[in-house]
Amino acid sequence: MFSVSPVDSDHRLSRRRWLTGALLAAGASSVPTRARAARRNPKWEKAIERGARWLASRQSSLGHWTYPSYGSTPATALAGTALICTGSTTTQGPYARYIRRATDYLLTKVRSNGLIGDPRDARYTYGHGFSMLYLSQVLGEEEDAERREELVDVLMKAVTFSAQAQASSGGWGYVSAKDVPNFDEGSTTITQVQGLRGCRNAGIPVPAEVIEKAKKYIYTCKNADGGISYSSSRRGSSRPAITAAALAALYNAGDYDSKHVPDMLKYCKKHLYNIGDQTRSFGHWHYTYLYYAQVVYRQGESEWKPFRDRLYQRLVSSQESNGSWSGTISPVYVTSCNLIMLLLDKAYLPIYQR
Repeated sequence: MFSVSPVDSDHRLSRRRWLTGALLAAGASSVPTRARAARRNPKWEKAIERGARWLASRQSSLGHWTYPSYGSTPATALAGTALICTGSTTTQGPYARYIRRATDYLLTKVRSNGLIGDPRDARYTYGHGFSMLYLSQVLGEEEDAERREELVDVLMKAVTFSAQAQASSGGWGYVSAKDVPNFDEGSTTITQVQGLRGCRNAGIPVPAEVIEKAKKYIYTCKNADGGISYSSSRRGSSRPAITAAALAALYNAGDYDSKHVPDMLKYCKKHLYNIGDQTRSFGHWHYTYLYYAQVVYRQGESEWKPFRDRLYQRLVSSQESNGSWSGTISPVYVTSCNLIMLLLDKAYLPIYQR
């Protein structure tokens, strides 16, 4: 098994406990690393505050956000993830009530077969993957015993659904392979792998064979230039966005040393590392850098800091006057992606830590 350990709230230091310790240590000579990381460019902090406030203001009274053509489940899970990246939880912090309402809403979307989302949505696996990721991060901070038990049950069923939805190729399609067999594509595969990793980190058992098949799927889609193609059945030119996301997924799966990783890193660095205010935007730019930022962050400070400074300058300079960002899919989506990037090295979420 990828993980068979039970959920145990005592075996790791929760973010809330860390924050309490950091406050008590204020003014002490040995300030925790995350506290030091928080002392960053004031422009970044202002952009985060404005963006988070705008995102929270767009939540419906029922607790959800929505993207056109994608539905409310992926929008709510990703927006909720962005807000917990600020350090808030379901009970503490300025965005606690928004996170709590998002959690309550997503729990209403759980189906008897384990799917988190609406089976009528044409791309429901996105919402399922993002929801596994979000709820697994919430679980790590939840102190109410009944809610923890509920979350564990939901996530165990969600993992089972994801495993059964996997295509024979090892990837995932927009819907379960039970509904549409013999179709897979890279971007939704990444959401499943990262969601499964979040569950595993929270103590939810994840079958090892599911992860191994997903890794082999990524290797199968790799081209000679080191990039990843759209899918195993529709091979074509390499795509920087999917390559960056695939690398992030491999890292989430613990695959840092595969013979394929150096080629993929080289491809991404060539196409994505150098960035500035004048760098040309392209389709799914924010999706691309949501994942590539995670990859570079794991490379260490020498790679991360110069890249971060250029990326954050780009993000801050493109923020709208109301605090949102615009781009592909919707402002809610783009703002969520950008906030996660801007908050990445504060390291509040286990899934994004080094």
